[in-house]
Amino acid sequence: MPTAAKHDFVVVTGYLPVDPIPGGSGRVRWRASRSGVNAALHPIVARRHGTWIGWHGLTDRQLGPFDWDGISVQPVPMPATDATDHLGGHCETSLAPLYHDGVEPPQFDRRWRQAYRRVNDRYSRAVANIAAPGATVWVHDYQLQLVPAMLRVLRPDLLIGFFLHTPFPPIELFEKLPQRDEILGGLLGADLVGFQSRRACANFCQAVTESGEYRMDADVVHPGGRRTSLGVFPVSVDTAGFERRARDPQTRRRAAQIRAELGEPRTVLLAVDHLDPAKGIEQRLDAYHELLAEERLDPTTTLLIQVAVPGRQHGTERPDAWARVERKVAQINGLYSWITRPAVHFLHQALTQQELVALYLAADVMLATPLRAGMNINAMEYLACRTDGTGTLLLSEGSGAAAGLPEAVTVNPYDIDTFKSAILAAIGSRNSDGRRIKMRAMRRRLREYDVHRWAAQYLDALNNTAAHPLPPGSKLHGRTPAPMPSGLTR
Repeated sequence: MPTAAKHDFVVVTGYLPVDPIPGGSGRVRWRASRSGVNAALHPIVARRHGTWIGWHGLTDRQLGPFDWDGISVQPVPMPATDATDHLGGHCETSLAPLYHDGVEPPQFDRRWRQAYRRVNDRYSRAVANIAAPGATVWVHDYQLQLVPAMLRVLRPDLLIGFFLHTPFPPIELFEKLPQRDEILGGLLGADLVGFQSRRACANFCQAVTESGEYRMDADVVHPGGRRTSLGVFPVSVDTAGFERRARDPQTRRRAAQIRAELGEPRTVLLAVDHLDPAKGIEQRLDAYHELLAEERLDPTTTLLIQVAVPGRQHGTERPDAWARVERKVAQINGLYSWITRPAVHFLHQALTQQELVALYLAADVMLATPLRAGMNINAMEYLACRTDGTGTLLLSEGSGAAAGLPEAVTVNPYDIDTFKSAILAAIGSRNSDGRRIKMRAMRRRLREYDVHRWAAQYLDALNNTAAHPLPPGSKLHGRTPAPMPSGLTR
């Protein structure tokens, strides 16, 4: 293998931050991805002049490195069989349902697990080939949980961090995973494993303890004479960037145009999700349908925009889930739409960032109500865009963002009756002085703890693991990561 340029800061994700644009020519064109993970990481990698490793989204296609939007991009190839078995199989049919409270029953297959190992090995070797001596490598999310240990074998000189963007399941679910010991060992190859919430970190600690294979001391695990620190670092967004886009006159004109095209409704409800059972789209539609049926919402003055962002992973969008959502949307629109305006605008498409920000500005209420989520990037983007302090955020208790945004209207999305009441409360309070005060408080916290501070805290903690190696025979002491701003608690 030819020697590649060496890089000091390497970010590793399942996918690159760009999607290929379909076209007839042999030359590949790219557009920015709207993945929540990529949206959070892009400003970090660009600011640090880092290198990004991931799959480019094209099966059986070998592509060389290229630069994109200030980032050095290193594509990892993926055979079609691995894309199907690793992504569609093990990641999206085994791990994702399990990590999201078993909302959808997980399925397991030996062939999928073998593909998962092959892909993680391929990523590890790609990183080992381009990382400079002593480089910092930051691996992300459940698709690559074996990479830290594999990379540790190949390049013991590297400083390796791992961050899990999804929840980590409770032991009662995790113990169902045939690969659980291998995944624990893979993660513990990192110097620092970061989580979105205290609950996720506690679940991981219990899994490590229950395995009986490792010694633990506070927030430090000791695998094979090494130390792996654990910490909680709730992800954030590029607040300043979204504020800048929201203040752009062209974006504001587009938001006004959207309201006009919708017929100037009194209330616009907005939800943005992937079409995944864990996102709670069906429960949201059920609550909205009942409010219309009970005449507690007027379809002539209120409408719902549901954006279902197409999934990038193979197998993310289950046909049965798609059919159920389509049926519910058709039922609502068949009963409550005008000829000129549906009661639900269902958009199954990837929006440009400008169009998404315009929708955030056009919406009176943001419904961020997944059944379970590691965080909720769209909820925080909505807050960042509401520069005038208007609007209301309705947030699921199952979202990792709920702990850090106590001023939001919160709901248990499984409870349809309280869900309906929460929607009405969010609509009724949107223009009140109390709601504006709460919106300002959440926005102030988001400015204080933006994506750059999130990354800085994580990387500082990672660097601290290198600065405090475990001396032979020393007494073990756990270390607590730096405190977070009030309200974004760990």
